[in-house]
Amino acid sequence: MIKLGLTGGIGSGKTTVAKVFETLGVPVFFADDEAKKFLFSNEVKSQLVELFGSSIINEAGEINKAELASIVFNDKESLKMLNSLIHPLLMQSFNSWVSEKSQEKHQYIVMEAAILFEAGFDSEVDKVLCVSAPIEDRVNRVVGRDGASKQQVYSRLNNQMSDKERELKSDFVIQNSNKDMIVEAVVKIDTELKN
Repeated sequence: MIKLGLTGGIGSGKTTVAKVFETLGVPVFFADDEAKKFLFSNEVKSQLVELFGSSIINEAGEINKAELASIVFNDKESLKMLNSLIHPLLMQSFNSWVSEKSQEKHQYIVMEAAILFEAGFDSEVDKVLCVSAPIEDRVNRVVGRDGASKQQVYSRLNNQMSDKERELKSDFVIQNSNKDMIVEAVVKIDTELKN
């Protein structure tokens, strides 16, 4: 069973591409969503408070994701600390999921992860697909989707690898400007991986 890593910067459209794979019947592990689930674990929560202080806890006693994001996306050292806590848990979860999926006899599965290369997850997959898009399109998508300011989006972009760097390390690249037809590109990759 082939493991395909799917990555791209914020607003590139990697989740849309992942949904196309799902429509084709391919199992997709959404690493970013899975990582967010760990924020509800009491053990992880207490470690995060130790690292970043009680200001990251909201009135309901949960992690205030916006507060945590404002800390880690403005300080590379804080982001590194968060990742060193979450990434090992994420890999355990991914490996369990892969074992489960290998019983189902799929030809390939997809791991969708924004920071596939930065986290070293590329060493866990056989091939990598990068979704790239013009910066303007990406910023506008995130502003529209998350209600973030352009400045907040640019701050996140500055903490991510460039599209060029990702493309050079990838086996496949899908350009996802607002004019491109991504379904055809995904179907072509699907066909290639199944042959």
